[in-house]
Amino acid sequence: MSRIGKNPVDLPKEVKVAIQERLVQFEGPKGKLSLPIPHGIDLENKDGKILVKRANNTKQSRANHGTIRALLRNMTIGVTKGHKRNLQIQGVGFRAQMKGKDLELTLGFSHPVIYQIPENVKVKVAKPTEIEIEGADKALVGEVAACIRRLKPPEPYKGKGIRYEGEPVRRKQGKSVTK
Repeated sequence: MSRIGKNPVDLPKEVKVAIQERLVQFEGPKGKLSLPIPHGIDLENKDGKILVKRANNTKQSRANHGTIRALLRNMTIGVTKGHKRNLQIQGVGFRAQMKGKDLELTLGFSHPVIYQIPENVKVKVAKPTEIEIEGADKALVGEVAACIRRLKPPEPYKGKGIRYEGEPVRRKQGKSVTK
């Protein structure tokens, strides 16, 4: 039995859950999320907790057991507190700013880069070198952060580029001149 899958998912009081045949819907103060449930996994809502059970012992059901439980936990956290990801921009002249609903990035190219933000994600630019991405869906927040980082990943010689907050960048030594 999966060690993660056998633990119940606690539901806060402000979260409403609707379990249909192959779909779970969460509603809370930060938004609404839904998750399709694969065959071989059964859900039970009991006393403010969701229990994840598997119908059979196939390899796919065992793999899905812990995964579905982890996704349900992420969804309960997302609709109550939300998920957050911070990015830092390093480099001379590199900066970010909001232009309406789009994010405009100056990253050393000959043109500014415009990134269109999805509907369920909020992006804040407190300083020109710091970007904060917030949303209820953990996967969507992570995907938006990865797409923005992919525009100019940190390079190993000077460390210029977009990085996650606290991400270590392995630095390389530059050219060495011998006489």
